[in-house]
Amino acid sequence: MSTERKKIVRFDVWYHPVMAQILEASPDVVLQTVARDQPPAVILQALRNCQVYQVPSARDELPQQWCVTEALLRQLPDLLCVSTNGAGFDTVDVEACTQAGVLVVNQSGANAQSVAEATVGLMLDCARRISESDRRLRRDRGFSREDLMGSELCGKSLGLIGIGEIGTRVARIAQALGMQVLAHDPLLSAEQIGQRGASSCGLQSLLQHSDVVSLHCPRLASTLNLMNASAFAAMRKGAVFINTARGGLHDEVALYDALACGHLGAAGIDVWDQEPPALDHPLLGLENVVGLYHTAGVTREARERMGAWAAEQILQLLRGEPGPRMVNPQAFEVFRQRLQANNHRDT
Repeated sequence: MSTERKKIVRFDVWYHPVMAQILEASPDVVLQTVARDQPPAVILQALRNCQVYQVPSARDELPQQWCVTEALLRQLPDLLCVSTNGAGFDTVDVEACTQAGVLVVNQSGANAQSVAEATVGLMLDCARRISESDRRLRRDRGFSREDLMGSELCGKSLGLIGIGEIGTRVARIAQALGMQVLAHDPLLSAEQIGQRGASSCGLQSLLQHSDVVSLHCPRLASTLNLMNASAFAAMRKGAVFINTARGGLHDEVALYDALACGHLGAAGIDVWDQEPPALDHPLLGLENVVGLYHTAGVTREARERMGAWAAEQILQLLRGEPGPRMVNPQAFEVFRQRLQANNHRDT
């Protein structure tokens, strides 16, 4: 390790204190927190001087000009690593980082249990009409209990689009509720999907045979608007749709139409094209929609894990060791060479 301390820059979004505690205990790094309302020249200078850029995963927390793009990377010749706060990397152009020899890492799995629990919570809420009942009880009179009749999840079919860390946990909880679990994941074999607690099937078959469809796939060019008008039309009448993954995976207009016409029974939405959505967003005007503010993964436990994992992984990487959650592992050797060159230059 160089005698010059490596610089880590992050913005003034909420972090669990454990991250700073771990990094500040290390003699090899210095952590700088920059206010987002600082003049652009001040922010840019801080980034130019850093070797690690800790970025928010949520698009609404990071000003567009400080997202990790090819244009920004050209201005940061000393940058070695971009570390995201969560599992997502919507604010990072991974391909541009790879081309620049910048390693990208995330904290995949840190909030998996939290998101899985929230997913099942939305499933229960939608099926049993819990939030709708709460709203009507506070607002109306003259309706019957039967007007709010819901359905059990036991004996129903759950279709998971993506069965990674979060999807696997959802599958296990769903099985405990007595649900049959189907999954579509092009990255896994039928045997691997079976080991994760689901029966493998094609996307169209999943849509046609699931009482609940839940998204657990990344936001990529190939998955944008994966759930469009034709996909919603293929779902069972009265089915429930859940998205706790990423905004942009479903067409919000198409979802509204499918719910408003009565084809779909309900939807639980944690993620939006624009976050937070406008107060007059059409989906928020429907009684059969349960909306969250991208909080499925926001728990005390998850945030503590995310902070600790981020700090520990950064220190591991700066020792020249591979990190456990590298998004572009093909960039690691170039990263290590650049790290060694940076160390020699500073001595």
